[in-house]
Amino acid sequence: MTEIWDGLTKAVQLLISFDPQLMEIAWRSLGISGTACLLASLICLPLGSLIHFHHFRGKRALINIIQTLFVMPTVLVGLFLLVLLSRAGPLGFFGILFTPTAMVIGQMILITPLLLGLTISALSGVSREIVDTAISLGASSSQTIWLVLKEARYAVLAAVIMGFARAISEVGCALMVGGNIRGATRVITTVISLEAGKGNLELAIALGIILLFLALVINIALNRLQQR
Repeated sequence: MTEIWDGLTKAVQLLISFDPQLMEIAWRSLGISGTACLLASLICLPLGSLIHFHHFRGKRALINIIQTLFVMPTVLVGLFLLVLLSRAGPLGFFGILFTPTAMVIGQMILITPLLLGLTISALSGVSREIVDTAISLGASSSQTIWLVLKEARYAVLAAVIMGFARAISEVGCALMVGGNIRGATRVITTVISLEAGKGNLELAIALGIILLFLALVINIALNRLQQR
């Protein structure tokens, strides 16, 4: 009990003093997860719109597959990328394994099904009357899609926030393709996992508090969006 209390006290001291190592890890985590979420959003919002607005054979099956991948294990994504990006793998010549780039790619793969599925669900919630009215007034397909996206903007933004939350809280993929290299690929979740195992509780607890604070901010943002 004394050890835990000492660790908590030192963790608070690290937070109050804005410890450089602590801040470096926190900012790197935000940068990697934010980049992954932004890039995935740029892909998933248009793609989700195309899936929603077009009728084709196998659409229902495709949506079911996307929704199934919501719970895709992070270590499975990490293993997949590790095989692809290792020196013996087909993409090993890029030399990006154990770099932030590989971590961004891994998190993008992880959150893409979530963003796609939630975007489709958000667009499905828009009244059909809005689409019919836009078409009757002569709106083109792209204008109609843009109008529906504007109507569903709060739900779509909630999907993006959920994607970011999923990205910044994962540990398996980040550890496997990032390697937790000091000064290069150490992020909040990997440091908590490894430092706690080594008994370095103060750093693990401090980063855990930061992660908990981010979860609180995300929850408040989602609640406000739901109220809108």
